[in-house]
Amino acid sequence: MNLRDYQKQFLLQAEAAAKVAKHVFPAHAACEAALESTYGRSRLARNYLNLFGMKQHVHPIFGTCCLPTREFEKGEWVEVKEALWVIYPSWNECFKDRMDTLIRLAPKYPNYAQALTAENGTIYLNAVSATWSTDPKRASACLAILDAMTGDWNATA
Repeated sequence: MNLRDYQKQFLLQAEAAAKVAKHVFPAHAACEAALESTYGRSRLARNYLNLFGMKQHVHPIFGTCCLPTREFEKGEWVEVKEALWVIYPSWNECFKDRMDTLIRLAPKYPNYAQALTAENGTIYLNAVSATWSTDPKRASACLAILDAMTGDWNATA
């Protein structure tokens, strides 16, 4: 996989936002955001600064929008006509809320607890991807993005 310049820029800016939000493994979280938001080009990311496909919380902190999505259920992709998503004021808030969500849900989802205490980013991605998304290939896709970015992380965003 070869990354284009706009993809590298997105990853560097996302990593910077993840660092500000004190997200564990910021580069890995940036790769997750790239995958989930198509490098910031998804409608949810462009219009609502939601980089992770964060669905609205039971007790909303930020605004809500309604958009269709696809979910991987019972071995196939299914269209969902309406889903409620979080609207963020900034990428920093998006990464902070993502981190807060992982911490809040860690007691219910042991893989999130494992991700938060992972020894390295690969373990983190495999653990968090187990239930973050319905896509069974999520972790490997994030790792492919990370691998393609190797050597470029120290560039200036």
